[in-house]
Parts: sequence; C-alpha cells; structure tokens
Amino acid sequence: MWEAVILGRTIMDVVVLITIYMLAVNIFGFALMGIDKARAKKRGFRIPEATLFVVAVIGGSIGSIIGMFIFRHKTRKWYFIYGMPVILLLQIALVVALILSPVEVAFL
Repeated sequence: MWEAVILGRTIMDVVVLITIYMLAVNIFGFALMGIDKARAKKRGFRIPEATLFVVAVIGGSIGSIIGMFIFRHKTRKWYFIYGMPVILLLQIALVVALILSPVEVAFL
C-alpha cells in the first residue's frame, strides 16, 4: 500500500508527532497555571504573564484555559478571560483553513 511521505516520514508518523507535541504543550500550559497559582499564594517568584500567553500561542491554549478555571487563576484579568479563548479560536481557524486548503505540497 502506498503512503504519502513528508520529509522521510509517513503521514501517520507526522500525525503521531503532532499529537504528542499538542499533548505535551497543553499539559505544560496547564501545569504552568497551577505552578503560578501556587507561587501567587506563597508570594513567591511568579511566571510572567507573557510566558503564559506564549505557551498558549504555541499550542497550549486548551491546557491553559482548563488550568485557568481549575486553579481559579488569572480569571479576573480581562486579557486572560478574552485573550485565551481568542487564541484558541484563531488556532482552530488555522487548522480548518489548512485542512480545507486546496494547496497540496509534495516532497520527493
């Protein structure tokens, strides 16, 4: 059976790698929210808000949003309440656009 190959990897390999990446970055985003909340309670060194947003932008938006509400962290800041879901919606739109894109890339 013929399988598409991208940079020496089959499509299934690519899907597995993307899935592992997404799981890891979302677990990391979730954990960062919990760690920052614990540090906030102890008045310790905090994780910068920019770092929390960067993790969301690189794919950890779902984990970050879940962490926000489970740990009740950053839920009073409007830019987190609205910003995290906007990041998630943009990521969903990007995935849908890529899936529906008529452009096909072939590697030899």
